[in-house]
Amino acid sequence: MKLSAPVYRLKRQAKVLARKEAIPLHLALDRVAIGEGFGAWSLLAAKSADSLSADELFARLVPGDLLLIGARPGHGKTLLSLKLALEAIKAGRRAVFFTLEYTAKDVVDRFRALGADPAQFETLFGFDDSDAISADHIMRSLAEAPRGTLAIVDYLQLLDQKRGNPELMVQVRALRAFAQERGVILAFISQIDRSYDPATKPCPDLDDVRLPNPLDLSLFNKSCFLNQGEVRLQAG
Repeated sequence: MKLSAPVYRLKRQAKVLARKEAIPLHLALDRVAIGEGFGAWSLLAAKSADSLSADELFARLVPGDLLLIGARPGHGKTLLSLKLALEAIKAGRRAVFFTLEYTAKDVVDRFRALGADPAQFETLFGFDDSDAISADHIMRSLAEAPRGTLAIVDYLQLLDQKRGNPELMVQVRALRAFAQERGVILAFISQIDRSYDPATKPCPDLDDVRLPNPLDLSLFNKSCFLNQGEVRLQAG
């Protein structure tokens, strides 16, 4: 069940309600939970403990982070990354989308579907669909990026496609060092292995990331995985 607002906002609503009606906070929390379709606040909290909205996820990102975003096709990983880009833009930060999967028109259409007009933030958003996308290309492109810039790489495995590029492990290590030195946030959309079975576990995790070649996933200090509308964050 999708909540009408992030949990922290619902808590705020409950506090306002408690003051307004002079009732204990726990009763106000239960009333808010009932309004969301749950019998009590404890049930709502249990359901949403591991699920995050884009604004909640963005609030947990700090300069220097390497974030992995993983999901099977059609479960919203690209949409989540663009929502994160919008959150960055709302905060006055720059966002850059590196991709070999989408065209500029595709991304503009996605933004419009999210209710955003790309023309209003074009100075804060960059799109790069160069065939040369690699760690070196990304670092050159972001060499002058302001601290706090969010860069999205669609997708992690594309760095491993060209034989002329360094090994994936070498590239991600270089990008991690770059992110920490420059204070940018790098988010990598990732494919999930076909062996992942949602009947076995409700959300994929690091064990399910598709890796044709070796990569130390501990290089990512944060990771989130999506399935059936759930967004779950794992901090390294």
